Amino acid sequence: MKYLRLIYANILRKKMRFFLTIGSFGVALFLFGILVAIHNGFYEGINAVEDNRLIVRNKTSLLVFLPYSYKAKIEAMEGVEYVIPSVWFAGVYKDRKNFFSQFAIETAGWAETYPEYAIDKDQWSTFAMDRQGCMVGKALADKFGWKVGDRIPIEGTIFPGAWEFNISGIFEGNKKNVDLNQMWIRYEYLAESIPFMKGQVGWYAVKANHTDYVNSLISRIDGEFSNSPAETKTEPEKIWMIGFAKQMGNINLILISVGGVVIFTLLLVTGSTMAMSVRERTSEWATLKTLGYGDGLVLGLVLGESFFYAFIGGAVGLGLAWLFVSNGDPTGMMGGLFALSAGNILTGIGLTLITGFFAGVVPAVSAMKLRIVDALRRV
Repeated sequence: MKYLRLIYANILRKKMRFFLTIGSFGVALFLFGILVAIHNGFYEGINAVEDNRLIVRNKTSLLVFLPYSYKAKIEAMEGVEYVIPSVWFAGVYKDRKNFFSQFAIETAGWAETYPEYAIDKDQWSTFAMDRQGCMVGKALADKFGWKVGDRIPIEGTIFPGAWEFNISGIFEGNKKNVDLNQMWIRYEYLAESIPFMKGQVGWYAVKANHTDYVNSLISRIDGEFSNSPAETKTEPEKIWMIGFAKQMGNINLILISVGGVVIFTLLLVTGSTMAMSVRERTSEWATLKTLGYGDGLVLGLVLGESFFYAFIGGAVGLGLAWLFVSNGDPTGMMGGLFALSAGNILTGIGLTLITGFFAGVVPAVSAMKLRIVDALRRV
């Protein structure tokens, strides 16, 4: 405990330097926390995807529709359990910043195809009977204060106009990483309201009876519609989701690049701070050694100061990041699962401590090797 008091006294002798160094760590780890939360938003939901699901879309682009008539042909293939037509709706609630995922779906087979969602059977029955019904995720309902029975306005973007939907139910997740920032509406209502959508879908979600059928279904589905006016591209849903996320940018590359710059900057800032601190107290180190402080203890004291800077600054930065993330997704829910887990926070703390070690090891070794006679000679 007496050594901790000595470390504490040493780092506070230059208060401006202390707060600037802590601030450097805090800003860096705050940025780290936000980037990790965004990364989680784009990629963590992929872990909840079933391995026996496929996505069938237009080979040209996801923005080009497929004929509704393909559904019956896919359903007739061996190994297919359910085929769900879906359309990306895209709209905003009251304000342009209130954008979230919205899909027009067929209800038949949806709950069986997506077992990761916890859906009340009575609410689902209400949704299936109401053309203007919708299902919303719990996170979305909590954000806007929605409840079952509410009628909500949505301003269409892809399908312009003022739309209104009745909240038939609120779904939750049966798995940890399920995205609950979604809204589902009826495909039939969309097709009836928009003339050019009749007989067209955005994509098909296909559930195979078993994962053994997945590879053969990919080739059979694409083969069935090859050389047709609307050729298909079929791929596992996980691959499709990864590709969709990459359209927003290479999040992994951004995270690694920014993280590398942050770590390098921290090494320079903290290393410079510790080097100045050691040089300024050269005579003090010599005095401590004269009083019997061994080289190992001096090494530990300098490293302790560096660790202290890193831990306090990292804790402040990660704490602020956690508070920021807890207030919701700043990307307008484009990232889905915007969250910072306990594991992410521990990783950030570990990163700061490693940085603190490498930033302080050179000045610490310099202080350890300092000879008493040489130190006392310096002015």
